[in-house]
Amino acid sequence: MKLLLVTAGSRGDVEPFAALARRAAAAGHEVRLAVPDRSGVDTTGLDVRSLEVDFSALIESQGVSPMAAMRNLHDVVRPVMRGVIVNAVHAALEFRPDVIAWHPKVLSAPLVADALGIPHALVEMVPAMTPTREFPAAGTVARSLGPVNRLTYRAAAAAGAMFRREVDEAAEVAGVPRTRRTSPPAATLMPISPAILPRPADWPDSVALTGAWRAPVTDAAVPDASASALDPALAAFLDGGPFAYAGFGSMAAGDPDARGRALVAAARARGIRLLVATGLGGIAVPDDVRGDDVFVTRSVDHAAVLPRAVAAIHHGGIGTVQAATAAGTVSIIVPFIADQPFWGATLHRRRLAPAAIPQRKLTAERLAEALAAAPAFQSAVDAAAARMADEDGAGEALGVLEGLAARPRKPALRHP
Repeated sequence: MKLLLVTAGSRGDVEPFAALARRAAAAGHEVRLAVPDRSGVDTTGLDVRSLEVDFSALIESQGVSPMAAMRNLHDVVRPVMRGVIVNAVHAALEFRPDVIAWHPKVLSAPLVADALGIPHALVEMVPAMTPTREFPAAGTVARSLGPVNRLTYRAAAAAGAMFRREVDEAAEVAGVPRTRRTSPPAATLMPISPAILPRPADWPDSVALTGAWRAPVTDAAVPDASASALDPALAAFLDGGPFAYAGFGSMAAGDPDARGRALVAAARARGIRLLVATGLGGIAVPDDVRGDDVFVTRSVDHAAVLPRAVAAIHHGGIGTVQAATAAGTVSIIVPFIADQPFWGATLHRRRLAPAAIPQRKLTAERLAEALAAAPAFQSAVDAAAARMADEDGAGEALGVLEGLAARPRKPALRHP
């Protein structure tokens, strides 16, 4: 099988695709991964095609404010989305895969799949496009609206309509008429654990809730290779006693200094040390509050660090939610935007985390209270971690894609 995986966004959007690419390559498939530049994800050994866009630079210059994105839609956001939408078509035409799996930002994937006469699978990173009565679309509202929940899923279609001009250009590159209705996904893959989000009863059979996608273990003789590669100073800090982890990934917004002060004060109030990953600027720790009980770095390997933390304070992106839960670590979620309030509410409802603290309401006192409450959620998190340990999300997703590739091809709309 020739498999093209196309994703867009920051690290949390790229890492699952890289894990699936490694799993598919290990199974003997020919895999190409089309990704943004500078995602921070290790793609060593993979066949990678750049989409020639940089979401990290976009976040560093604009932050994550939706209002800032709207103000800079024409000059900043639209060129990046054009790169994703058009270059994804070029990547597909160059590689000529048997099947395409695509991130929701890659709006041109269905039309180029139709042009090549091949099936395509939507990778729904968070539940925002497949309607259900059981909960609202992630990124809309955090609380259930009951029978109105299904209507919230129209938001994704409205967002896609903003880039109609770029999709028209992509259709021209693909050699298909834009007025033609594209085919629906042959399958929808959700790299989410049922231990965190139980499958709704009204999802169609074509939706696979696979569990998180993790790269295959390649060296059984080294059970914790990630830990062996840690910076010696960080390794020494981890060995120094109980600590909480704090990291907000790409959430560059608000006052990072005030956030850092609150984190340090809360940890000290509870008598524990603090490991801070500053990411793209969501946290800064001023010099006057640093000490031997605080370790500051830009990023860490979650697999090496989270299992040893007494709690993980983070923004609530699904990647970190699943990494912390799989590690058996209680999350304290400080949501900023998009789907993060949804995950904060979901984990709290399922007794997997204390109530989320919106980033605008973050204080040392609130954090200290959440840290004090965290042990009450440990047994539920341990049970979820045990369930996740038995999941093979990447393997299940690969099986779905292999099934799609084996189907008879449709007539191509574009001639070779």
